[in-house]
Amino acid sequence: MAGIEETLGDLDKESFVSLLRKVIGESKYVQNNPPELIPEEDRVVKHALDVLLPLSTTSGGGPLIVNHVSYFPGRGNLIVQYPGTEPGKVLSFVGMHMDVVTADPNDWEFDPFSLSIDGDKLRGRGTTDCLGHVALVTLLMKRLGETKPKLKSSVVAVFIASEENSTITGVGVDALVKDGLLDKLKGGPLFWIDTADKQPCIGTGGMIPWKLHVTGKLFHSGLAHKAINALELAMEALKELQMRFYKDFPPHPKEQIYGFATPSTMKPTQWSYPGGGINQIPGDCSISGDVRLTPFYNVKDVMAKLQEYVDDINDNLDKLDTRGPVSKYVLPEENLRGSLTLTFNDATSGVACNLDSPGFHILCKATEEVVGHVKPYSITGSLPLIRELQEEGFDVQTAGYGLMATYHAKNEYCLLSDMCEGYQVFVRIISQLEN
Repeated sequence: MAGIEETLGDLDKESFVSLLRKVIGESKYVQNNPPELIPEEDRVVKHALDVLLPLSTTSGGGPLIVNHVSYFPGRGNLIVQYPGTEPGKVLSFVGMHMDVVTADPNDWEFDPFSLSIDGDKLRGRGTTDCLGHVALVTLLMKRLGETKPKLKSSVVAVFIASEENSTITGVGVDALVKDGLLDKLKGGPLFWIDTADKQPCIGTGGMIPWKLHVTGKLFHSGLAHKAINALELAMEALKELQMRFYKDFPPHPKEQIYGFATPSTMKPTQWSYPGGGINQIPGDCSISGDVRLTPFYNVKDVMAKLQEYVDDINDNLDKLDTRGPVSKYVLPEENLRGSLTLTFNDATSGVACNLDSPGFHILCKATEEVVGHVKPYSITGSLPLIRELQEEGFDVQTAGYGLMATYHAKNEYCLLSDMCEGYQVFVRIISQLEN
């Protein structure tokens, strides 16, 4: 084991910062917010290829097998393999994505689209999520190509496009899986490198964005008995929906085992209505929000239940609580009823990593050795894509070496010292699997 660790050594800080400077310089062009901003991930791929191709079988006479796979022009994925000696034995680092969330330079204290350094801080959009990991794993593969250690396991890195937006499919890892290009990774642990804080992230939440549109009857507020107040109906209906949700999807016993900070939740986050005078009772409005669902509940089951609740409330509007002596949701003399319409948008499922798998134990041991302690955690934030990998038969474990506090945030940064420890964790993982 010590031989592999000595061979691969420590992270070359100068090379890492140099490469990170180049990829952060592309961050403006890989912002993912369609239709306005379509990322050009091949801008980042180019910098990785500049490092890796000289050590590749195709152009450098080296051991690395490099495959640049694109499904849309300018939006490539990169699969890099360092071959081992035993067929079928593999470990992989996947999920280092080459797109970023948007950044408004006016809101930042420094330029988000160029790397700046403040002591241990490496600052810029993508340093934590996830261009820092792109640079880190690129240099790991470079070191393997340079030193050529004799490994039983193949080491595979998969840099992906289109992680930050789920509305466009068939671009990144979903397409790679569909085409069978990652099937060989089922032979060993798959480490998804896109979380933070140097600890194994063992659970993530599902997300169900929802919108409740409420239709009533607009009328003068001085004649409230002739109106169906959409705002009142929305508030009472939402309260009823939430009460039923928490009754049917209470805290799950496994949430304590995985260390989830919160149980599943359903809550409103946005409210809209057409406007009008303060003396008008509005005839319609919308409330939007999300469900954050721990992975021990099924997203489709929850969506079906929410629709069932709405259907029942619509059928029994006269039983719903009202507000005041003339508040009502049904006007029999006019043959009018208020109504609720529920819609969903791009639901994703959460993940509970397999705590019995060799991949989990290897990651924990490597983390404890390098970081000094191991404390796996779970969040009801969502990581798209990895539930699908798990369902396809991959042993997915997740980790990352940026900072959770700066994820998707203004003034994003990571710590060079954390990235150095991340490199060492990767080396220890490789070393352990050789045993």
